[in-house]
Amino acid sequence: MDAISKKTSPSPSAAPLVSIVCPAYNQEAYVAQTLEGFLMQQTTFDFEILVNDDASTDGTARIIADYVKRYPTLIRAFYHETNQYSQGNPSVPRLFGEARGRYIAFCEGDDYWTDPRKLQIQVDFLESHPDYALTYHDAISFDTNGQYGIQLQGELRADATALGLQKARPISTLTTVFRNVFDSLPKELVAAPLNDLVWWSLLGAYGKGKFMGEIKPAMYRLHPGGVFSMRSNKRKLHMALQTSGALANYYNRLGNDELYEYFLMQLVGYSLSAITPQRKVQTLLQVGRNFSTNIGKRLMTTLNKGHVQ
Repeated sequence: MDAISKKTSPSPSAAPLVSIVCPAYNQEAYVAQTLEGFLMQQTTFDFEILVNDDASTDGTARIIADYVKRYPTLIRAFYHETNQYSQGNPSVPRLFGEARGRYIAFCEGDDYWTDPRKLQIQVDFLESHPDYALTYHDAISFDTNGQYGIQLQGELRADATALGLQKARPISTLTTVFRNVFDSLPKELVAAPLNDLVWWSLLGAYGKGKFMGEIKPAMYRLHPGGVFSMRSNKRKLHMALQTSGALANYYNRLGNDELYEYFLMQLVGYSLSAITPQRKVQTLLQVGRNFSTNIGKRLMTTLNKGHVQ
């Protein structure tokens, strides 16, 4: 890992209850609005803001440094000399390890919150419901042309069971507040490109997820520099495929057959979606032949075991 300089100042004697984690890269035009969304939070508890600049080539680091000067006991900034994401070293969950809070709130440097009571509402719930590991709410996608509505629709705008979280159900990442329970990933999951889905799956081992519709939607910005939003559909599909494979390997090592087979099924589905229609037919025919062969072998084995001369 490259050298990191930390701009910190004396911290309050009591640890904050919440750590807001904010990765940033080349978001000069947006990061101030993101930070203002954190600073406007009205809470009865202390929180801290951890901002990670991944070697931005624009003025992002300068803007972050200005906020650190203005709020030295509230904001901790981490500055990289070389871009870590491009080297396969994303800033999170490693940055979670720097968090002193009991809870993590997450928002990237190009998105922002709109509700000043957001943190208070989510933390109050987690404090009084130890069987929940994660809270989340609505987010609206938008760009320079306007808004595109709520990100998650239908049954996704509801609570999640622990198993539902373990199955990596979609959640608007910029809306989440969750228990600070891990600062590293299992070896199978380190390279999974959709790392937020990995977080939800791991959090499912600690409890359920709570959807909080009373919180005003956060704003998810679509722009050419977006790490995920501007990826091609083919690339997004490949990222989902890789993540499902990583989760399948992880749960296979744990001996959890239900989740292992679930992510294998996801992997098959993504794989079929990624190939041409002609190859889909060839693949399905091959699967059918393999299925018939395996059934035949099992049947013969059963008959041979049951036959006594």
